[in-house]
Amino acid sequence: MRTMTALALAASLSLGTPALVMAQGAAPTESTSPKSTVQINKIQVIDVKTLPDAVKTQVDDVVSKTSDEDMKGLRASIDASPAAANALKEKGVSSAQVVAVNIADGVLTMFTKAA
Repeated sequence: MRTMTALALAASLSLGTPALVMAQGAAPTESTSPKSTVQINKIQVIDVKTLPDAVKTQVDDVVSKTSDEDMKGLRASIDASPAAANALKEKGVSSAQVVAVNIADGVLTMFTKAA
């Protein structure tokens, strides 16, 4: 399995469902904090419109609190990972459609919305 280096995806939302993680706030520099390495065993791509209404609301809440700059950073991280980029390509979407990610138990889940 490939090991992907996750940039500091700092904020999470947890209301009894898996945490939705977004890139919020300034990413730490290498000199101020070490990079975290997460072992990813599986990658999922889920269209937000297929989620239950309660989870859609959580995703929308996280997205509304995320700056354009942070979203660009998240998408750049995805594009820098061949495994993540390929998983999106297989579903016929791109990182530009990713609005949130979840990393739990070795599974990277990318939530997408149509443009």
